[in-house]
Amino acid sequence: LCPVPLQVDGLFIIGWMYLPPHDPHVDDPMRFKPLFRIHLMERKCATVECMYGHKGPHNGHIQIVKKDEFSTKCNQTDHHRMSGGRQEEFRTWLREEWGRTLEDIFHEHMQELILMKFIYTSQYDNCLTYRRIYLPPSSPEDLIQPGLFKGTYGSHGLEIVMLSFHGKKAKGTKITGDPNIPAGQQTVEIDLAHPVQLPDVENLRDFSELSRIVLEVQEQVRREEQEREQRQEEEEHSQQAASQPASPLGGEGAEGEETAAGAEGTTQDKASASQPFVLPMGVISRNEDYPRSCRVCFYGTGLIAGHGFTSPERTPGVFVLFDDDRFGFIWLELKSFSLYSRIKVSFQNAQAPSREAFDEMLKNIQPLAT
Repeated sequence: LCPVPLQVDGLFIIGWMYLPPHDPHVDDPMRFKPLFRIHLMERKCATVECMYGHKGPHNGHIQIVKKDEFSTKCNQTDHHRMSGGRQEEFRTWLREEWGRTLEDIFHEHMQELILMKFIYTSQYDNCLTYRRIYLPPSSPEDLIQPGLFKGTYGSHGLEIVMLSFHGKKAKGTKITGDPNIPAGQQTVEIDLAHPVQLPDVENLRDFSELSRIVLEVQEQVRREEQEREQRQEEEEHSQQAASQPASPLGGEGAEGEETAAGAEGTTQDKASASQPFVLPMGVISRNEDYPRSCRVCFYGTGLIAGHGFTSPERTPGVFVLFDDDRFGFIWLELKSFSLYSRIKVSFQNAQAPSREAFDEMLKNIQPLAT
């Protein structure tokens, strides 16, 4: 998956592939290059050209699969190949996509991951399927404006993430993926009902202190989930015994209102004073030019997995809001930090017609990716 806006240019419809900037410069503008071009002829006739590769436009095919979905196929894949073979193709891809050469990368593990990503992406260069992606709807209660963000993902480079808000939760969904976590998966989930109070800067430098604070919040979240499940079981049991719907428990309603009010007050307080921020010692960041102050932090979980999306699990972390256009996530288990910066490209006609349509789209892109 990758954002591919369609642009009508005279007698042509052009599909552009939007790419994140070179790692780790998340604040740089997006890059783009053409993927296909449809030449509109007279009498409702059209020709399709594949624009992929380095040998210019060549013959392609397009097929409408169903509403909001179509596929393209290259009929001359030899135009994608280079005379120097896969090695030349890899070096060219590395230079264009990463702005680096193989000799620049000394870390053996990073070389391995980059090679895997090249193999992972290049296998889809002859036949591609496209599905409409809606931008997330917004409301005045949202912490910041939802939308698309560029984020650092260690040796995987920069990836595109969609931030959306769902009541007391915020979700970061991958629009582009990697060999570990594919596109369509929920990379981070933020619990807006559980803010994290960071210690002062000196104590924040101690990773064990941050870990202690986050794990305490994680335990609190676990207890609340157990209590909620227990209340639901008791309520279901009471309903079965009485053979009629039971009235809501007073304690549950009061607690729910208090939590919601607390979360609403926190998320709406966008003008709160900033606090100093620094990464704890030992936490790895691809981009050392992260903001040194933040507005607010929340408990969250991040999705990690082995190669091929094996053994996926959600692990604890900290969501750090810097300003309206940048946020970060500290992956506790990985001792890693991801910095995200808003994509400021204006996509026309991309807003979801309704909240239900957006939620349905979000649910459907996972099977498409996996």
